[in-house]
Amino acid sequence: MTRGVVVGVDGTEQALAAAEWAADEAVLRDTWVRLVHAKEPSPDVMLPLVAREPDESWAEDLLARTAAGLRARHPGLSVTTRLSAASGPVPALVAAGEEGDLLVLGSRALGGMAGYLLGSTGLTVAGAVDRPVVLVRAHGATAPRGPVAVGVDVRQAADPVLGFAFEEAARRHARVHAVFALQLPLFAGLGPAMVPDIRLAVAPEIERSLDELLTPWRAKYPEVTVVGRVRTGSAGAELLEASGDASLVVVGRRTRRPTLGAHIGSVAHAVLHHSRAPVALVPHDRRHDGPQ
Repeated sequence: MTRGVVVGVDGTEQALAAAEWAADEAVLRDTWVRLVHAKEPSPDVMLPLVAREPDESWAEDLLARTAAGLRARHPGLSVTTRLSAASGPVPALVAAGEEGDLLVLGSRALGGMAGYLLGSTGLTVAGAVDRPVVLVRAHGATAPRGPVAVGVDVRQAADPVLGFAFEEAARRHARVHAVFALQLPLFAGLGPAMVPDIRLAVAPEIERSLDELLTPWRAKYPEVTVVGRVRTGSAGAELLEASGDASLVVVGRRTRRPTLGAHIGSVAHAVLHHSRAPVALVPHDRRHDGPQ
């Protein structure tokens, strides 16, 4: 069975934006969309009918209205719905996400300098699902035909991340901006009186490594224009800057589970908090041998 795009909906404007993005993505992939509403556990177990029936009626209406809107905007698109009875949103969304190729969630805005937070449920789900997860911010300043920005590490390549970025760029007829940020040691910022500027020495070598990393992907996707960028500084900050005109930002997430639970990584966390463009978290476990 062809896997499609699963999206969590909860009635917020962020979830609606996520559903709209998911529908557009499903059209690009020529696949289906499934809308999932994950119910919160009822705090009043003594009165289950009183607590459950209004909530279920509202949720069913929400799913029906959202699905109808997507079908009206995309005639022919297959849109199904599911009201999950799992014990809470996290297990419900994780299970639903594993049924598709892509899970899409909304991000709630805080505004101002604070950027936005995904919320505890979304962060937990994004760190636990073994599928790519796309986080969509409501009213994001997204360039529909903008480039796909992707963070790369020439020292430890993650081919699933680059593969996802190139596939998305090919679907959108867009460019790929591959960004590698070189984090210099602390003493490198003490000034020319203390140490020479090592950026002039290492930049050419890093640029060659980045070009070598991208060469097989250029061969596999000859229709995609690729721009490699080597920057000095924080990986999160540099990728965020590259996301300014992007249609999508792609960041890797290690699938190895830390002792204290799922973790999305510091770079992904920084980008999620400030990028207005949708952000895709792509799980990976180890270096592969290149595009197949």
